[in-house]
Amino acid sequence: MDKFESMAAFVAVVEAGGFTAASRRTRMPLASVSRKVSDLETLLNVVLIARSGRGIKLTESGERYYADCRRLLDELGEVERAASGEYIAPRGDLVVTAPVVFGRLHLTPIAVEFLNAWPDGNLCLRLRDDIANLSEEKIDLAVRISRLPDSNMIARRIADIRRVICASPAYLRAHGLPQHPRDLIGHRCISVAPLSTPDVWTFGVGTSLRSFPIARRLAATTSDATIDAALSSAGLARALHYQVVEHVARGDLILVLEDFEPEPSPLSLVYPASRFMPLKLRAFLDFAVPRLKQRLHAA
Repeated sequence: MDKFESMAAFVAVVEAGGFTAASRRTRMPLASVSRKVSDLETLLNVVLIARSGRGIKLTESGERYYADCRRLLDELGEVERAASGEYIAPRGDLVVTAPVVFGRLHLTPIAVEFLNAWPDGNLCLRLRDDIANLSEEKIDLAVRISRLPDSNMIARRIADIRRVICASPAYLRAHGLPQHPRDLIGHRCISVAPLSTPDVWTFGVGTSLRSFPIARRLAATTSDATIDAALSSAGLARALHYQVVEHVARGDLILVLEDFEPEPSPLSLVYPASRFMPLKLRAFLDFAVPRLKQRLHAA
């Protein structure tokens, strides 16, 4: 029995919420995942996971053991990285995730500059608009544009990002300028959302946040698509300010309802807390942070 493999399988089951999901996540046969957890329970002479037709539930012993396993596996990872020299030289791949438009506009140019300055480094940019799990997906650094929950991650706040409403001059000439969020029900609206989400947008009214219904004519799964639609005069689009700042500067899009914008969302660089920081991550942070601040504050 490989104790560390069994511990990793147990942790995967807990974090995936079940044996089948853990099998997919670890790419290990379901029978192997189940056997490794059973071997662990036999070795410890305790039930770690209560199994039922409704799913799994950790026993009291399982909860304590999970916390210890997670800590030990994290420490083992640090030991392996230290042995490979990751803490004394900027070697290996640095994996960074960010929202698609932010990555295209801001992160990719900085990544290219960084690689020119650090010829021995490698970067993998995973641009996606969903929230990645850093530990499970072995991601070193994430760009987050939201208020962050308490966690064991470290967050470096870079800027505050406005959420704006915009439209083309042609659309506004044809349909008029909304004066209040309640006017949106009479406009064509474009949103980044599946059709199942509520047809409302949130605004700051006085000291509170209020939701207002919209007449959604188009929904798309990427910000790029909604901005392109707004540029084509399809309607009013909601976007993050950095996504449209160049279009606004050229006069291709006009911001509306600026007096009702909600509080800006913090943009942070998030990475796992660790006793040691890999040099490749420290080097990238030292390089990227001032450049991101300059780009975003200029925007």
